[in-house]
Amino acid sequence: MDTSSTLAIVIALCSLTTMINLIFGFFRNRTRKYSINWFLCIHAPIPFIFLARTFSHLGVVYIPLFVLAALTGQILGGKMEV
Repeated sequence: MDTSSTLAIVIALCSLTTMINLIFGFFRNRTRKYSINWFLCIHAPIPFIFLARTFSHLGVVYIPLFVLAALTGQILGGKMEV
C-alpha cells in the first residue's frame, strides 16, 4: 500500500471512530455513572473499530490514533445537547 492510500484510510477510519463514539458518548452522558449501560456505551464501539482496522490491513502502529479519536468522540458526544 502506498503512503497516500494509507493516509486516506487512516483519516477515514479516524473519522469513522470519532463519529461512532459521538453517538455512544451522547448516550453515555445520559446514563447513570458506572451502570451497565454506561459501561456498554464506552466499550460497545471497540469491536467495530477493531474490525474496521483489521479489514483495512492497518498495523498496530495506528492504534494510538484510533484511541485518541475514540476519546475525542466520547468527550464531544458527552457535551452535545439536543
